[in-house]
Amino acid sequence: MDVGDRGKDLRYCPYSNFKVGASLLCEDGKLFGGCNVENKSFTVGTCAERCAYTKAISQGYLKFKAVAVVAQQEHCFTTPCGACRQFMSEFGNVDVYMTKPGCEDVLVSTLDELLPHQFRTINHTFV
Repeated sequence: MDVGDRGKDLRYCPYSNFKVGASLLCEDGKLFGGCNVENKSFTVGTCAERCAYTKAISQGYLKFKAVAVVAQQEHCFTTPCGACRQFMSEFGNVDVYMTKPGCEDVLVSTLDELLPHQFRTINHTFV
């Protein structure tokens, strides 16, 4: 969670000022951090989760165990958005840890629980 918490501080979110960090645990134990990166066109921005995944994938990692999301909401947990859920599902089910600032309260779920009706493929063919 610390990697995600640090990512939150590296974010670029001048429009919403909504700070989000993520950390991605690869199957071999390597960690990748990510942060949200906004754009004035909004839809071309990148969420912290997709940032972490993209960093890992760009370095040849394709098998993941867990992702942690840290955001600034103090009274509720910030879950991955729908686009991130679908993006992450391309690489299989993972544990998803969601925490509030300070990383003391943690909500644990799985990607399959958060996105029960995701697009499914077998060998990159829709089923």
